[in-house]
Amino acid sequence: MSQLNEHIVSAFDRDLEGIQAQIMKMGGLVEAAIIQAAKSLETRDEELAEQVRRGDAAIDALEESLNEEAARVIALRAPAATDLRVVLSVMRMSANLERVGDLSKNMAKRTSVLVQMQPIGQTAISIRRMAREVELMLKDALDAYIQRDEALALDVIERDRDVDQMYNTLFREFLTFMLEDPRNITACMHLHFIAKNIERMGDHVTSIAEQVVFLTSGRKPDDVRVKEDNTSTDMGPAHEG
Repeated sequence: MSQLNEHIVSAFDRDLEGIQAQIMKMGGLVEAAIIQAAKSLETRDEELAEQVRRGDAAIDALEESLNEEAARVIALRAPAATDLRVVLSVMRMSANLERVGDLSKNMAKRTSVLVQMQPIGQTAISIRRMAREVELMLKDALDAYIQRDEALALDVIERDRDVDQMYNTLFREFLTFMLEDPRNITACMHLHFIAKNIERMGDHVTSIAEQVVFLTSGRKPDDVRVKEDNTSTDMGPAHEG
């Protein structure tokens, strides 16, 4: 390899290390946002919820910076097919992380409303357990990316079924509480939006894991994942601005 080629390769490697450092930093912020948003609901901590809402700006800024850096690397280094796949995968991962951050912020927005209402059974604890599962999935998806561990990524994809089932159970609980006492309807609607947001976080984390499978093997996961969300209808859109 000529000195020029060696220089180009080492420069690309440095650029890639920088991008990967950014995606891991972004992932750490998103993991914290998931846990803090769920904790703020369970402990009825408006200050913590506000912290989650404010923190979303840093996640958005990291995504923008990462995309700019990735575009610069593609333009300057003209990476070969395999290296290009790495850069494009990171860009897709950052987009999914940004959405999980948004969904965490949306969860936190509802805490200030729900603290004004009576708690609904043990649903806040169940929601926190569901959020914890998604956070662990995200941690493993990011570890799978760094280690190029296809088996771990496939395991993350499989575990999304558990999140779907937890959502289905919560959905049925909300319906029961609303039927028992119409005064529970407003709170249960807010709690349902939160549970649906967490279920959608699981979908975005699964997309990150699928990118890892694609990155390590050059193919999408063989089996099309069947969603376990069998609720007949949503009680409204879970996406908010």
